[in-house]
Amino acid sequence: MSKLISYYQANGDRFVEGLKDLLRIPSISALPAHKADVRRAADFIVDDLKRMGIETVKLIEGEGHPIIYAEKMDAPGKPTVVLYGHYDVQPPDPMDEWISPPFEPTLRGDDLFARGAVDDKGQMWILLKAVEGLLAVDGKLPVNVKFLIEGEEETDGGMINTYLAEHGDELHADTALICDTEMFTKGLPTITTGVRGIIYTEIEVTAAKTDLHSGIYGGVAPNPMQAIAEVITGLKDKDGRILIPGFYDDVEAPTEAELDAWKQLPFDADEYRETEIGCTELTGEPGFGPIERLWARPALDVHGIRGGFTGDGAKTVIPAKALAKVSMRLVPNMDADKIAQAFCDHVKALTPKGTVVRPKVLAASPAAVVSTDSVYVSTAAEALKETFGKETVYIRCGGSIPVVGLFADAGIPPVLVGFGLPDDNLHAPNEKFHLPNFHQGVAAIGRYLQMLGE
Repeated sequence: MSKLISYYQANGDRFVEGLKDLLRIPSISALPAHKADVRRAADFIVDDLKRMGIETVKLIEGEGHPIIYAEKMDAPGKPTVVLYGHYDVQPPDPMDEWISPPFEPTLRGDDLFARGAVDDKGQMWILLKAVEGLLAVDGKLPVNVKFLIEGEEETDGGMINTYLAEHGDELHADTALICDTEMFTKGLPTITTGVRGIIYTEIEVTAAKTDLHSGIYGGVAPNPMQAIAEVITGLKDKDGRILIPGFYDDVEAPTEAELDAWKQLPFDADEYRETEIGCTELTGEPGFGPIERLWARPALDVHGIRGGFTGDGAKTVIPAKALAKVSMRLVPNMDADKIAQAFCDHVKALTPKGTVVRPKVLAASPAAVVSTDSVYVSTAAEALKETFGKETVYIRCGGSIPVVGLFADAGIPPVLVGFGLPDDNLHAPNEKFHLPNFHQGVAAIGRYLQMLGE
């Protein structure tokens, strides 16, 4: 182990420089204009895998962005571990809120700022560098390893969905290690045991055949902007309870053991509100504390509304169309298809006079809970404890990682170990990665693979 740690320490700066090179590639999977950049990021990772001694590396092609598959299977009798990550990133908007350009990695103190720094290029890079160190020091790996790195996690995940549905049983792996989550707080090693599911939708409202002059038609013409506001306010009441019929029927509550464990976490609601969110008051479903609302209760949020005139100056227009983006987060036992249909039915029932309302589901995946009764989870907890010098805590995550459920369905129990921090600004301007976490993460994953081999 000392030789491995020495290698990681001696090469830490080079690891970061390699990550910076990857972060400079704007691999935004949601924007067609960046298709070539997404492919360039995939090629960058393929080259690195080959350079560090992985002979079997290939791109799995299809209609979407390619999946990187690589394997090193020369540890007979030892476990096989899938190492999962993604190389695509979110769009950087709004650009004017970035202190430094999103695709020019910038170090400020111990934090590396760039789009994708922690979600998920930085954490995916941890997996590669942990394996590189094991190969460099020992000339072989203590376990069998299969890399599965996708380029569509930030969009619909179509390629990985199809691949695991058609070939999941061919992976023949004992566990899947996913580094795409966070630590509960700085310095506290954390394993995530549950993620919420997601349904992402669009609501389109149309009325007149074209935009209209409000002076000539105001008072008789239906207004899609007003209508879409009415639809949105019909989705959730002022107390934060979702109004879709049957929405809460199948919600599965966390266990008493989980609730007790969450109460022991170092969490201060006022500090969380002030420093992490920066608002005057927390909102949400009555009767539940903030952690339970985030991890074990469903949610509904509006992400954007588009329509009409929003430029400088005045333009008295009644728009012909308005559109809203709305998502729902699901918890265990909620059926994503059932909830999606209930949402569409409810939205249509809210249709204001003189308009046509068309809800559309863009993506849907269920929540997932990971059992802690596994040697792969307990070994990860020991490796993290050894590296960070503190007992590992178990949390859930309010976000969604669809591949967690996909691995479970394929018979490959996932382990979620993350090294991000709550204030890393995922999906927001000034995303960052705390580099001490990066370096300790490399050591922890290297040690984890060693311990599995033992």
